Amino acid sequence: MRAPEFWQRRGLAATLLALLGWLYGVSVAFKARTGNPFDPELPVICVGNLTAGGSGKTPIAIAIAEMLRARGHKPYFLTRGYGGSERGPALATRGHSAAVMGDEALLLARTAPTIVARDRAAGARLAKEKGATVILMDDGHQNFSLRKTLSLVVVDAETGFGNGYQIPAGPLREPVAQGLARADAVVLIGDGAPDLGAYKGPMLRAWLQAEGDSFAGKSVFAFAGIGRPEKFFASLEDSGAAVTGSCLFPDHHPYTEDELIQLRAVAGEALLVTTEKDFVRLSTAQREGIRMLKVAAVFDDAAAMERLLDSIAPRA
Repeated sequence: MRAPEFWQRRGLAATLLALLGWLYGVSVAFKARTGNPFDPELPVICVGNLTAGGSGKTPIAIAIAEMLRARGHKPYFLTRGYGGSERGPALATRGHSAAVMGDEALLLARTAPTIVARDRAAGARLAKEKGATVILMDDGHQNFSLRKTLSLVVVDAETGFGNGYQIPAGPLREPVAQGLARADAVVLIGDGAPDLGAYKGPMLRAWLQAEGDSFAGKSVFAFAGIGRPEKFFASLEDSGAAVTGSCLFPDHHPYTEDELIQLRAVAGEALLVTTEKDFVRLSTAQREGIRMLKVAAVFDDAAAMERLLDSIAPRA
């Protein structure tokens, strides 16, 4: 589903749902206090967030995995596999479908071995058996089944925390102060200065930059089914593309043949372009004539991220 518009402002709908949101936050606090996390005896890095939707966790997780590999480590991604039917623990490969493993797992598997597991402890055990030296959780800041060595909270610097309410009244998964109290560092994505309250820990800044195919000077028709499609459209325009039109779908949307036929017809002579996350949800046949915009997370101060890794995963 796409985030409702009232999540960005305080109005009647948000006010009426505020009590349910408060209970949602209380449930997270209860799990944090009563959890009995499993210790895999490996460094565990959690790249999470405080809101529902696209904050930029996955590009950050991928960037960290590449740093770990450069250090001589063998990182394994651990993810729930949202949108897929697999409960795991199971190793995701590029040959799997998004309907089974989820699109994020397939995207992560392009960088490093990826395990899908609803039971994160079981997934961590499998990663260790496979030879992982570091476990990298994509999402899971509100999951307390696994001991974490380094917890990073990713924040969309432009939208921040929306209206400040918790699900379903707003986008927050828990109160900001409560979530940041468990953070070892905050990663701000993009331009902006969201209110982090009393948080005084390390803060890093990162940006999403287009790489791979160049669309500069080309007419493109964009479509996407992600949490924050506005980021995708802005990246296309920043790359120099002339966006002639766009079409939005729900997050993790499984595309049908009829939808793709209609998209091709509407695009006309323009290039049909989507995100890498959407692209992995398409079958080989469906990808015919469709291009993807690949983005990577780039840290303003990569050395600061390296120093955080030094404390838990020194160079091999």
